Amino acid sequence: MPPLDIEVIRLVAVMITIIGGTVVPALMIGWMGKTAMEAIGRNPEAGPTILTNMIMAIAFDEAIAIYALVVALALYFVK
Repeated sequence: MPPLDIEVIRLVAVMITIIGGTVVPALMIGWMGKTAMEAIGRNPEAGPTILTNMIMAIAFDEAIAIYALVVALALYFVK
């Protein structure tokens, strides 16, 4: 097996960062939406409160994806 070039290692790190930073938040947003809809279905009067909390949680979860994008760009362009 040939030795790994630093460029290959950097590109693999970028790939792992992008995959982890997009797949995990996407799964969590889907899970949060599902559980919020189930909670609203059980208790419709609490709908506005549940929706507000869900939107805040989704915003924080999306921030994780944006941080992963920034890290991936830094890994890719900074030498």
